[in-house]
Order: sequence, then structure tokens, then C-alpha cells
Amino acid sequence: MTFDLDIAGRVRRVRVDTRDGRLEVAVDDRVFDVDPRSVGRDTLSLLVREGGGAQRSVDAIVTPRAGGSGFDVLLDGHTMPAALVTRFGRRAGEAGASGSGPQQVVAPMPGKILRLLVAPGDAVQPRQGLVVIEAMKMENELRASRAGRVKAVKIAEGQSVEAGALLVTVE
Repeated sequence: MTFDLDIAGRVRRVRVDTRDGRLEVAVDDRVFDVDPRSVGRDTLSLLVREGGGAQRSVDAIVTPRAGGSGFDVLLDGHTMPAALVTRFGRRAGEAGASGSGPQQVVAPMPGKILRLLVAPGDAVQPRQGLVVIEAMKMENELRASRAGRVKAVKIAEGQSVEAGALLVTVE
């Protein structure tokens, strides 16, 4: 799968392919062989090799931002803001993150829907979980940015979704 990520203000083309439980991750023109292991709710332990170079261990902590407006990645002691760039040029989660009108919750990256936490007609509060999506062997709970009522749920448990796919609409 290929998608664009805004990483610390710079848009990068990212391609992720799965091979024998490992990942081949290309960021722009750099290709990495990555063996990820989840070691906590938001923490990954990564064995990373670039090209034919030496393998190194890297811990990564990925924390979703409020309102689904992206996530922060702590990597090698540096925190970098990141957000998926949708096909419309917006960062995932920008639509409906604040103000009035419907909040459209979109997939921040390609993944699989593990759990639906709401149904159409349900009332929700700010930061209430709506959907749990698994992406790159991590579970991410997408939350409401403000109070409202679920208008539509566009996905089902077990369904695979692409980055930027509309998941839930809250009015």
C-alpha cells in the first residue's frame, strides 16, 4: 500500500509491503526492512535495516492526536508530528475536527477495522472512542472530537480500509 504522510511539515511518499511477517517500508527513495513488535498500547520495538546495512533496534511511540488530526511519533528521542494526506490534499481528520457541521472520521492509514464502538443514532461525547483500526500491527482507537450523534457508520468489523476512507459521521 502507498500513501502520503505529512511528517513534521514535509510530505513524504510511503510504501509498505508485508513479507513473511516483516515489512518493507519505502520512504521517498529510501527502503528499509522492518521487523515490528508491539510492546505496549502505543509502543513498537522495530528492528530496522536500510539496504544491506547493519540492523539496529529502534523504539517508536505513536500517540494519536485528539480529534483524529494525526499522530505524534517519538523516535530516537525526537517527537515528530505526522498526518495522513488524503487524496484531496487535506490532512486526515481536518474535516469536522472543530466548529460546527458533521465530523467525518476517516482512516488515518490503511488498515483493518477491529471493533465498532458506536452505531447510528448513538450519542457521543468528546474523545469517546468510535472505531478501533489495526494498522501496521498497532491498534488505534479513533475518537470523536466533540459531542454529537452518530449519523452514519460506513464500515463493518473485519473490513479492510484504505487511507482516507470515510468510517463514521457524527453530527
